[in-house]
Amino acid sequence: MGIKFRLTLMSFLQFFVWGAWLITIGTYCFNAKGWTGAEFGAIFSTLGLSSLFMPALTGIIADKWLNAEKLYGVLHILYGLTLLYVPQVNDPNILYYVIFGAMICYMPTISLSNSIAYTILKNNKFDVIKVFPPIRVWGTIGFIVAMWITNIFSSPTPPQIFKSFGLSIGTAISNVSGNPIYANQFYIAAFVAILLGIYAFTLPKCPPQKSISKDATFVEQLGLNAFKLFSSYKMGLFFVFSMFLGGALQLTNMYGDAYLNDFAKIAEYKDSFVVEYSTIIMSISQVSETLFILAIPFFLRRFGIKQVMLFSMIAWVLRFGLFAYGDPVDGLWMIILSCIVYGMAFDFFNISGSLFVETTTDSTIRSSAQGMFMMMTNGVGAYLGSKISGFAIDEYFTQGDIKDWHGIWLSFAIYSLIIAIAFAILFKHKHDPKDVTNIGH
Repeated sequence: MGIKFRLTLMSFLQFFVWGAWLITIGTYCFNAKGWTGAEFGAIFSTLGLSSLFMPALTGIIADKWLNAEKLYGVLHILYGLTLLYVPQVNDPNILYYVIFGAMICYMPTISLSNSIAYTILKNNKFDVIKVFPPIRVWGTIGFIVAMWITNIFSSPTPPQIFKSFGLSIGTAISNVSGNPIYANQFYIAAFVAILLGIYAFTLPKCPPQKSISKDATFVEQLGLNAFKLFSSYKMGLFFVFSMFLGGALQLTNMYGDAYLNDFAKIAEYKDSFVVEYSTIIMSISQVSETLFILAIPFFLRRFGIKQVMLFSMIAWVLRFGLFAYGDPVDGLWMIILSCIVYGMAFDFFNISGSLFVETTTDSTIRSSAQGMFMMMTNGVGAYLGSKISGFAIDEYFTQGDIKDWHGIWLSFAIYSLIIAIAFAILFKHKHDPKDVTNIGH
């Protein structure tokens, strides 16, 4: 197999083992377990909590002591083994620590997979900027495929193509494991993660680069020297907005599938395609991502970084607002349109924000600054968003086992609108077309 194909396979599997359960864990916690929003919010917050420290720690290990591909393989095997235990847990407080353990293993592999790909491509004389994006887009495709497989094999009434064989794979797994079909997502992810971990050991070697100076302080090793950027009004404000928007980035991943599944409680919608294949509907969001990624260079050249980030925030308002008023029949177009604008909402801020950091920080702390951006969005922001949203849903939008999804999504839309207005007024940045030339670096 060629190098590009092997890295494409790694990228595909990297996000397959996340997509298999990330979107559907809300349905699992609410419908299969009957847990509260606060309990689920705490569990989901482990993604953000692990992102605060694990990528930096594993980066130091890969830089100084252990081959990156070996560390990557070990982490995925541990991740898979941890996921195997998830269906056995019936206490949300215990599941919190189990998922936290899984996230400690998984979250650093996202950056490690990029580092491995960069190293192998450079060692084989490939143009990284040209070759890597087509490899990375297969990660999003892997995420989509995992969502489809999970939805099909976890459906109580599998499609006819599976019925024709007399038994669906999802039912077979359930019968063997003695667990409800909702648990299949974790078995699928665990099995593939272990295979990916083993596969990683066959990749070309990526030995430690010793890139961290022996004289570097502990603060510098962890990239904490980037905290001095907060002393700049412009950068400090940018990081604050990154945190606030980070609180919204995972909300539809947390609650979207559970929201669509809850239409089953309404007689006129219970047998709809949206309810039966909610995860497939949600996967339109990831398909949208692949398309909007391709459109980003045009938008950046035409409108500039600030405007593109603002478009993202407005897209989040539409994402939540359309969910608030959608339904599986007359309002199906709103649900689908919400999934389409997700690509703009998610990718426009992440990529334009990363480009802003790239073009406005000193080269000596640029990597640390990028780490700070990721920490504020996927770490602090995602953690607070998960915890606070779970509490708010329990406190203000839940009666018995019925959730006021209209109110939930509308409140999220208002939150995003406030951020967008504040960002438009307070954040000042002059468009420079030359910034676009740095995309992908």
